[in-house]
Amino acid sequence: MGSGSKEDPWVLKTPPGTSEYLMWRDEAAGLLVCMVGTTKLTYHARCLEDLQAMLRARGDWVQLGSADEGKPVVAGSVEAWARDEANPVGGYYGSRKGYRGRFANYVPPLMEALGLAEVEHNPKGNRMRAV
Repeated sequence: MGSGSKEDPWVLKTPPGTSEYLMWRDEAAGLLVCMVGTTKLTYHARCLEDLQAMLRARGDWVQLGSADEGKPVVAGSVEAWARDEANPVGGYYGSRKGYRGRFANYVPPLMEALGLAEVEHNPKGNRMRAV
């Protein structure tokens, strides 16, 4: 699975299993780096613990609701939470303007691989819950 370093990244697939991407921790910057082809997205590394805490508080399955930055999100979804000013970072977990969306497409599979959450793998409408 990889150790999560830039030299040995995690190799993951989106929840429907249709696309492969790489992720690793940039410890110095406090970020998770996600490479989707040549596109680089970055998320605050604390999102793993924060999202697990939110899922535990909800206590049930939560819709992923992945969407690009600037696109509407489904209320109550993981994507909506990852942009909400009431979350622990006060807004987007994505740190690169223009590339802050799709959190719910790339972070949940890493959480599943790390044993922090369970994620559905249907063609559409996937959900996740804390383990």
